[in-house]
Amino acid sequence: MERKEKLFLEMISYYGGDPCRLQHFTKVHAYARLMGIMESLTEKEQEILEAAAYVHDVGIKAAEEKFGSSNGKLQEQEGPAVAKEMLEELGYEPDIVERVCYLVAHHHTYTNMDGMDYQILVEADFLVNLYEDHSSKESILHAYDKIFRTESGRQICRDMFAL
Repeated sequence: MERKEKLFLEMISYYGGDPCRLQHFTKVHAYARLMGIMESLTEKEQEILEAAAYVHDVGIKAAEEKFGSSNGKLQEQEGPAVAKEMLEELGYEPDIVERVCYLVAHHHTYTNMDGMDYQILVEADFLVNLYEDHSSKESILHAYDKIFRTESGRQICRDMFAL
């Protein structure tokens, strides 16, 4: 079994008893993986993206335990340490761990997105959140105009929400 699948299993265990969060990161990963392929990421970029998609919300548990809240900024604050430990235990290289932790620390920050992995992760998370939050057509169109920059993300968003 590859470490990507081991990370998936680790996240299933981490969120055991919380099927909503399990479903969320699974869907984000599926869209991120597809979009990375559609955007022709390198093998390393794809590996970083997929690992980040699995662990992007890993800070929720720590934020809820420490602060009683799981808002996006607290997720960004608390997530990297948890992600780093998981990734290192699974043998990810230091540069991959560093980039994944950076993405975890910024996945609710929508300015200065400094790479295709970052952009795709945000778009994949938006696709899932727009659906899970039962967003209005107006909110979806706003996100489409302000967030979606990749051709793959824009296409999936248009098709998903019949824009």
